[in-house]
Amino acid sequence: MSAAVRVLQGADLTSRNSFGIRAAARRLVDVHDIDALSEALAMFDGAAPLMLGGGSNVLFVGDADDVLTISDARRALVSDDGDRVVVRAAAGADWHGFVLWTLAQTLGGLENLALIPGTVGAAPIQNIGAYGVEVGERVVAVDAYDLQTRTAVRLDAAACRFGYRDSVFKQQPDRWIVTAVEFALHRFAEPRLDYAGLRDALAARGIASPRPLDVADAVIDIRRSKLPDPAVIGNAGSFFKNPVVPAAQAAALVAAHAGIPVFAVDPGLRKLSAAWLIDRCGWKGHREGDAGVAPGHALVLVNHGRAEGAELLALARRIAASVRLRFGVDLEPEPRIVGATW
Repeated sequence: MSAAVRVLQGADLTSRNSFGIRAAARRLVDVHDIDALSEALAMFDGAAPLMLGGGSNVLFVGDADDVLTISDARRALVSDDGDRVVVRAAAGADWHGFVLWTLAQTLGGLENLALIPGTVGAAPIQNIGAYGVEVGERVVAVDAYDLQTRTAVRLDAAACRFGYRDSVFKQQPDRWIVTAVEFALHRFAEPRLDYAGLRDALAARGIASPRPLDVADAVIDIRRSKLPDPAVIGNAGSFFKNPVVPAAQAAALVAAHAGIPVFAVDPGLRKLSAAWLIDRCGWKGHREGDAGVAPGHALVLVNHGRAEGAELLALARRIAASVRLRFGVDLEPEPRIVGATW
């Protein structure tokens, strides 16, 4: 075994998931250099290991068998025409650290996605999004290993099939291992400021013509004011997706429930605020033992200390059932659930 691959037997995963759930892996294989991935995969005898990045989008309801992590965090400029710059980062790079690095290169495009926990490799899987931007809008290509064909492949943005918190990698989690991602960023593009609250936050700072760094600073402050820090209390950020429903159903909900937020997706679909629905069902700040809902944000489930994954999953199911009963709307979880099904 080369020095680029490290193997841990009976690995404790408690510190490797942002919920802080007690879980273990029979075997954890960490790849320090992506060129050694084939060597690492040979250890699994054709089986698909559980890919674990920063652990910020996973709920362990049981222990895992084989777990693969990638700690290769290299990043580089690929091309530069003076305005459009393509940058590349290996899957193990910390996402927020990578965003700050792009800003240090005076590149715009990822500033609205600052302070999202996790790794670069996880970003396209979830098609992470915040404050009016989804990462799929910035992706040029994703390098991945196809466990089905046992080959390294390169998928352009169209082949990634990005959707709302969705991608081909999420649809087929046991097929793909993301190894690196390339992004198209710009030096002179106008920042995206159409998300509610972002312009106000910049105006409060007296910034009329914001740079990407100014936008990132505002996003960081907003996120810190709304979302609990996983280093302080275990959580995975937003636990539920905002539901997308037919326009006719949304219209009926607006007629029946004053003030319900509705956002246009396309002519036939509307997006609802999952946080609003959950809050109206009375869950904000709810606690059952050490499993609970954040008092400041109804969309965030929290581990107050020693909650089990099964307890958090049971709470999430009760929340979803109450929303379905009151509003006739189904909620779907954002995190991957390991050891159980939704």
